[in-house]
Amino acid sequence: MDTEAQHTERDRPSTPEERSRSARVPEGDAAAGPARGRLSWRGAGLTGIACTLFLLLLSHFVLQPFLIPSGSMEPTLQIGDRVLVNKLAYRFGDEPRRGDVLVFDGTDSFVREPAEENPVAALLQGAGAALGLAEPDETHFVKRVVGVGGDRVVCCDKEGRIRVNGTQVEERYVFFGDAPSKVPFDIVVPDGTLWVMGDHRSRSSDSRDHLGSPGGGMVPVDRVIGRVDWIGWPFARWTSLAGTDAFARVPAPGTVPAGAGGHG
Repeated sequence: MDTEAQHTERDRPSTPEERSRSARVPEGDAAAGPARGRLSWRGAGLTGIACTLFLLLLSHFVLQPFLIPSGSMEPTLQIGDRVLVNKLAYRFGDEPRRGDVLVFDGTDSFVREPAEENPVAALLQGAGAALGLAEPDETHFVKRVVGVGGDRVVCCDKEGRIRVNGTQVEERYVFFGDAPSKVPFDIVVPDGTLWVMGDHRSRSSDSRDHLGSPGGGMVPVDRVIGRVDWIGWPFARWTSLAGTDAFARVPAPGTVPAGAGGHG
């Protein structure tokens, strides 16, 4: 006789009622399922809020993502790139240098004071921009420093090149086929300000376009948000931003040889 088979058959519910009773889940376990689910969602929500706050604080004080909205800095930066702006670059006594790529607030230099907008919409847009998920504020720009306080910047010489403090600058970062500038200028950069230009000169609205505006197209150093040090997205373009030696031979301001700074 197969006793194991008998026990197996005997342990099975023999009637529909018994089978129904055996399938019931204890009330305590049934209540615990939704409660655990609510706790899980609540924990995930709190974690998400904490992460968002951390990223916003990081963006505000240390490293801010910035979405490139136009082609004015091609080929260095392309439309849709997310760059990382180092906000600590000039916090400890260092100053912007010629060749640095900067993000700055152009209020009162490139644009007038923006019109008031819905505060909730402004808050959401600002948070999205701070995380690199939305286009930057209309007052924020990304350009390259061509002249610092005291520099004399002239365009263009006989060879069509920009001169800084009398020295010709070989701008290999300029978009292929673009002239250094089709707008002639001869300016001296006031102390505490910057002369900035885009790398895609024919598509960049920069200091040249504001020569007749208050401030003469100069960007106050205290309006600089930070230096662009990395391209973070897309992953195929992940890299640190290469420096340039274009200004390596440029002398300090005030050392321009007589007659060296003109158009020639």
